[in-house]
Amino acid sequence: MKLVTAIIKPFKLDDAREALSEIGIQGMTVSEIKGFGRQKGHTELYRGAEYVVDFLPKIKLEVAVADDKLDNVIAAISKVASTGKIGDGKIFVTDLEQVIRIRTGETGDEAL
Repeated sequence: MKLVTAIIKPFKLDDAREALSEIGIQGMTVSEIKGFGRQKGHTELYRGAEYVVDFLPKIKLEVAVADDKLDNVIAAISKVASTGKIGDGKIFVTDLEQVIRIRTGETGDEAL
């Protein structure tokens, strides 16, 4: 089992959710976050004053998946989240040692 964590632009969230639903992913966790990478923020103008926005709004999408669905999940997120511009985000894949569904006590792939 793997945990796929994707950092994407906020306006791409609905597209990512739909793409994951189409390939059979039933659950995910979404968090609103702020951060920067190579983009390093930007400057904005507010009431005539220029100021620097260091941390940009992003969405963190987390999906626990069985090993056999991993490639499809990565491909789906990559396809819909890409704009071809800087700041599209990143996908991280980590191993999950154990998953337990609290309600039923199911473990492993059955708990996903």
